[in-house]
Amino acid sequence: MVGLNPSEVPPTTIVKCLGAGIAACIADLLTFPLDTAKVRLQIQGESPAAQSVQYRGVLGTVLTLVRTEGPRSLYSGLVAGLQRQMSFASIRIGLYDSVKQFYTPDGADRIFPNITRNAIVNCAEMVTYDIIKEKLLESHLLNDNFPCHFVSAFGAGFCATVVASPVDVVKTRYMNAPPGRYRSPLHCMLKMVAQEGLTAFYKGFTPSFLRLGSWNVMMFVTYEQLKRALMKVQMLRESPF
Repeated sequence: MVGLNPSEVPPTTIVKCLGAGIAACIADLLTFPLDTAKVRLQIQGESPAAQSVQYRGVLGTVLTLVRTEGPRSLYSGLVAGLQRQMSFASIRIGLYDSVKQFYTPDGADRIFPNITRNAIVNCAEMVTYDIIKEKLLESHLLNDNFPCHFVSAFGAGFCATVVASPVDVVKTRYMNAPPGRYRSPLHCMLKMVAQEGLTAFYKGFTPSFLRLGSWNVMMFVTYEQLKRALMKVQMLRESPF
């Protein structure tokens, strides 16, 4: 058995939320440079002032950033990212099971693109992870341990990237564009199609998948282990012996 065994007692909501927040922060710490590289690739060419620096591929972008702006540039905005993960991920991931059980028989202008993107990513990665994990366990291909969590998270990351990439590109372009360039996210999308074609929606797909795929693997694997570790600690504290 790889990792901690599943707890005999289902994890509480507090354990799920705390574990999800910590796991998301760990995943963000390890994958933040990939997110920085993804954004730089997606907005490349948008600002005429920044055309002097050309980024080529994920590794090339990372190396160029380190050379021209220093290593700290890879983690620009990390503190805000960790605060977001601790508050946002703890709720969206920690409460997923509770909301799922509830619905089963057994149980502002620049804000809009962000909401749309997050809603699509959340649905894609959470639901896909849940489905893949359930199918692997039901078919007895894998047990409820690290390999199962890894495969499920990897598949969820790929599906989330495919589904959310168009919205992610539009969001990044729109939010980083100079004032007045786009009237709305829809105008940004239509202008991209007219000028660059449908392939523009998957610009930076490789760094997006590397970032979201690795983030999902690290987050879900850590989350599953943290849930079990926290439940063991809670059961030991409640035990009379």
